[in-house]
Amino acid sequence: MTAEITRTEKGYLATFDRKLSHDIEKVWQMLTDNDKIHQWFAGLQIEEPGKGGHLSFDMGNGHFEKMSITDFETESQLGFEWGEDHVRFELTPEDGETHLRMLESIPALTDHTPRDLAGWHVCLDVLEALLNKESIERTLEWEHWYPEYKRLVDSMSV
Repeated sequence: MTAEITRTEKGYLATFDRKLSHDIEKVWQMLTDNDKIHQWFAGLQIEEPGKGGHLSFDMGNGHFEKMSITDFETESQLGFEWGEDHVRFELTPEDGETHLRMLESIPALTDHTPRDLAGWHVCLDVLEALLNKESIERTLEWEHWYPEYKRLVDSMSV
């Protein structure tokens, strides 16, 4: 299921919703345990957990981007800066399962936006597959979702 993209007063909001058939503790670990994060999002790491802490993202060229953690409530929410954007994961328990909502606040749509959205989509697919002890071919998934997000972003720019 693709993200829903809406206009806001400050730009745009992309909302990804997933219902995961796993308890909230396991899902929270996927978001906050670096060994688990590296499995679904290589290069992303929590350096200092908690509100006011930070994550780092390996840009792949020896440069690391430092991103401040803006929201942190155990087994509930994790929010952080993502360049000019802001990303927040929200977890809600639902009858032994977990509703995962990822929100990305985007000040302005760029040529790179569809790539980022397709990337987040695939990361969430991989996270879910790992929880389900399944595998996913990231490149094929990204190639499938990128044109859809390109079309969606282009339609928002009209």
